[in-house]
Amino acid sequence: MFADRKENTIDRSKAAASERVTIPVTGMTCAACQSFVQRTLADQAGVRDANVNLMLNNATVTFDPRVASIAGLVESIRSTGYGASELSPNASVLEEQEQHDVEQLREYKQLRVKAAVSLASGCVAMLLSMPLMGMTDAGTSRLHDPLMSWNMRVLDPILRKALPWIYELSGDTIRWFLFALSALIVAWAGRRFYTKAWSALLHKTADMNTLVALGTGAAFLYSAASTIAPGFFLAHGIAPDVYFEAGLLIIGLVLVGNTLESRAKGQTVTALRKLVQLQPKTATVLKDDVEATVAIDSIQAGDLILVRPGERVPTDGEVVSGRSSVDESMLTGESLPVEKVAQDRVIGGTLNQNGAFQYRAAALGSGSTLSQVVRLLREAQGSRAPIQRIADRISAIFVPTVLGIAAVTFLAWRAFAPHAGVMQAFAAAVTVLVIACPCAMGLAVPTAVMVSTGRGAAFGILIKGGEALQRMEKIDTVVLDKTGTITTGRPQVTDVLGIAQNEAGSDTADAAIRIAAALERASEHPLAEAIVRYAREHELSLSQPEEFESLPGLGVLGRVDGDSAMVGNAALMEKFGVSTDSLLSAAMRYAEEGKTPLWIAVNGKLAAMIAVADTIKPTSLAAIRQLHAEGLRVVMLTGDNERTAQAIARTVGVDEVIAGVLPAGKVEAIQRIQAERRLVAMVGDGVNDAPALAQSDVGLTMANGADIAMEAGDVTLMRNDLTGVATAIALSRNTMRVIRQNLFWAFIYNVIGIPLAAGALYPVFGLLLSPVIASAAMALSSFSVVANSLRLRNLKLA
Repeated sequence: MFADRKENTIDRSKAAASERVTIPVTGMTCAACQSFVQRTLADQAGVRDANVNLMLNNATVTFDPRVASIAGLVESIRSTGYGASELSPNASVLEEQEQHDVEQLREYKQLRVKAAVSLASGCVAMLLSMPLMGMTDAGTSRLHDPLMSWNMRVLDPILRKALPWIYELSGDTIRWFLFALSALIVAWAGRRFYTKAWSALLHKTADMNTLVALGTGAAFLYSAASTIAPGFFLAHGIAPDVYFEAGLLIIGLVLVGNTLESRAKGQTVTALRKLVQLQPKTATVLKDDVEATVAIDSIQAGDLILVRPGERVPTDGEVVSGRSSVDESMLTGESLPVEKVAQDRVIGGTLNQNGAFQYRAAALGSGSTLSQVVRLLREAQGSRAPIQRIADRISAIFVPTVLGIAAVTFLAWRAFAPHAGVMQAFAAAVTVLVIACPCAMGLAVPTAVMVSTGRGAAFGILIKGGEALQRMEKIDTVVLDKTGTITTGRPQVTDVLGIAQNEAGSDTADAAIRIAAALERASEHPLAEAIVRYAREHELSLSQPEEFESLPGLGVLGRVDGDSAMVGNAALMEKFGVSTDSLLSAAMRYAEEGKTPLWIAVNGKLAAMIAVADTIKPTSLAAIRQLHAEGLRVVMLTGDNERTAQAIARTVGVDEVIAGVLPAGKVEAIQRIQAERRLVAMVGDGVNDAPALAQSDVGLTMANGADIAMEAGDVTLMRNDLTGVATAIALSRNTMRVIRQNLFWAFIYNVIGIPLAAGALYPVFGLLLSPVIASAAMALSSFSVVANSLRLRNLKLA
């Protein structure tokens, strides 16, 4: 079904001197981290393209193996201070995803514990700090913290009654206890911020960790100095206050934000996780009629596998015996079970329902449908939408700009409000550092892309990346191939007209069909196959033809059960002098309906007429109505003749028909439509559609189509019908709406938050933002962006 390609850590592109590798990257926490790693990789010799994904914590690099190496790329990432490692070359894409899920869960649990302990410690420190507020000598300046002021007004009276012993402790005892508690939390829970900030400094860059480390580090160092040398501060008229609680609460709240992000990240890859869990760990293999349970990795191509009711199909293959219905909804989005009999194809990971069957294993490992679907989905979720460049450009200069704003804030407070004291200027600068986190900008686009592509996969729609997702939003014209796309691509007998009663299903018609099918058994023509299939479906007994001759362009003739017979077009009947006048009007009516009339003559006389057509898929009419409901113009593009094409067009309701075109003509037709300033989505399934798919703005291919067509397309429809086209476009439009919402809120948060943190409202309203409140706002900003993207999981598309 999918092109067999080397995958896992390396996907070889079509160019001989090009390789693609996906490298796990650890330690990234914001858009600035992502941007720094991406720039570093892009600057390496031999690297043609580098894409770093903050959500999947990996880097996908396309490089020239003659110039660069995987080991060198890994080392370049490590040199930036972030972790990187090579995956095992033998690991399958399913194993890679399982490993990623395990690491994601481990990170979430670690962050959750650190956040809880830090917040609890911060609350203890805040309670212990309240008695200290009344222990400062008059005439000294002190930090005006709105949160602490509220605590003193509201909580202090309650605390004095509930825990009076706290107020009996000496100031030195409280300070030294808080110093020890803060040092422990800073070294344990806050260590990640300081080590990454230091690494960024060594590489002459800055990120979110720089902001948090500066803010909390300054609060801790000032408080430590106040604890160790209070006399120095008193001598300079400054209260030796400690602000350990602010540092601890900031660390705790930032970690809460990281924890919520980590949990949300896990939810964005729900679709991937469900797909990976589809593959069973073992299979029942039959060897010499003996059942043996073997590990999935031990299955060999050609093994005979038994699948019982309620079991999942271990691998792809072809049914040998038995009958059952199989639930393929997780891969195709089709809610109804699919009947499986001998010679039918089964897909690994699908769920067998009420019957048992045996099948031969075919595609294994990386070549299986499930592995290929997971690989395509991982690549899509790791890709970038063009709109991401907006966030990337801002993130590249954001942190240095914030550092500058914090410095200006400190100087402005000292210059314009000297009466507020040094500590108020210091507090405002710290608040600016803490509130201005670029995480939300870095998460705005990839979270939406990940959730959207996962949601699409649940409907059997594999979107190959963020770029295709974004382009699809603006599509205004959908061009549909006819054969195999609108129609089944498999000719079927639609009407049978006997000469005696002049109606379908008469005895004369059945006899004629039996003779025609017996004769057509020797032909390989698609129309012949349709006649034979019709006879077998109606349980007609077929004899072996005694003589057989094929006349190209006319039909076939021979002898069956002692009777001479011929089956073919009107020209064949005319050649042998068989009159067709009695059924001529019916034949003309069928032709107008896009059907092909075939005549049957027995012993020189007309016996029946068969109408054969490539029938329209049951879902095509409803799907085209959906496209019209989305405001799209629908064009049918086919190599078939004009009359047949127009007949089908009238039935399904397309807006325009372009018929009788060769593959090169299809490309020219797409170009003509694009010249009208229209954005075109092309839907096809054959090799002859590949050039047109590549020319279109977005190419959509059927999963049962040729591999080359699937490679040319941007979207793969796992279900073999058109319903996924309108669904994919609707998903794209909703996703881009969410992305713009995310970017707006990420930007507006900083536009509003930074001035508030700097004290812009203080001169008029006397309002100040506490560093602790700033840290809470920063944590919630990132979480809100991810939560908004997660709404796409519940999007109703069908």
